[in-house]
Amino acid sequence: MTSKTSEKIVVIGSGPAGWSAAIYAARAGLKPLLFEGALSMENQEAGRLPMGQLTTTGYVENYPGFPRGNLRGYMQSAVSSDRLLVVPDEVFERDEIQPGVYGSALMELMRAQAEDFGTRVVSEDVVEVDFATRPFVLRDSNGDETVAETVVVATGASARWLGLPSEERFKNNGVSGCAVCDGALPRFQNRPIVVVGGGDSAVEEALYLTNFASKVMIVHRRDELRASKILAERALRDPQIEILWNRRVEEILGDDENGVTGVRLASASTPAEPTIEREASGVFVAIGRRPNVEFLNGALELDENGCIKRTVPFATNTSVPAVFVAGDVADSRYRQGIIAAGSGACAALDAERFLLEQASDYS
Repeated sequence: MTSKTSEKIVVIGSGPAGWSAAIYAARAGLKPLLFEGALSMENQEAGRLPMGQLTTTGYVENYPGFPRGNLRGYMQSAVSSDRLLVVPDEVFERDEIQPGVYGSALMELMRAQAEDFGTRVVSEDVVEVDFATRPFVLRDSNGDETVAETVVVATGASARWLGLPSEERFKNNGVSGCAVCDGALPRFQNRPIVVVGGGDSAVEEALYLTNFASKVMIVHRRDELRASKILAERALRDPQIEILWNRRVEEILGDDENGVTGVRLASASTPAEPTIEREASGVFVAIGRRPNVEFLNGALELDENGCIKRTVPFATNTSVPAVFVAGDVADSRYRQGIIAAGSGACAALDAERFLLEQASDYS
């Protein structure tokens, strides 16, 4: 049997955008309900587990508010013991060594803060929406229905990965999907790095990584970059960048102690051609991201990048009034945790103002 509840605001997604929206909505007295997603094999294989992409990022040095200090003590006082069980031990090993915070720790702190203000959390996926009329109806993976006056969609985007067992093995230990997030980490300093891809994202990441690496190797399956002309020319001119044409990553090499130590590359055009190996301290996969919009089934208008389209400049409105959007599901440009969090706050403020305007219309 299904159950049905009615809410002023529902937040879909549990990354920095979702938790930020929940915090702002809760402080406004809207008593938000947040769907954080299900901890399922399907979500794991699709790269959209609860708590967002930051949980797979590793150490985050550029999120404000985390100077060098005793993070262990703070988290033990701020996060419930059952939630601490899901935080890896290495979270606490570097907190007094350098500024920053592990992505998984940051997300647990956001979750705890949202709950402190009264956010209710449902550990299910929203699998179907009806945005045809208000109030909206959402159906979750448990078969329950929720009626909502306003909705914030903050489901993020899933990185496209190579699908190699060795890639999965070394995630957070040399394999990354975000150069800006991880490129300045000590393991990459003055050492060779591989970037996989040939589009704008890959070339931008390669150029950024030249600030830290001794050498950046772009591995591309074709004989010509797909990036814009100006970016491609910059990469071709940069003496720190080597482009390995017509190659694909066959295996990421390494061990448990050192993490990534190199790559084995096969020919992408001639199967009989011998493989080659290159030394590398890291592999940055930049072959695109998929906004997590499948559950919408066309209910919201998308832009040319497949992201939810924002219909009002400098606001979070979507093509459906009373449905707002935040984070990477609407952002193909910046893809940073702090920007996602800021947009979550904006979405909650927009939803609050919408509800106030609706109430005044009937007063």
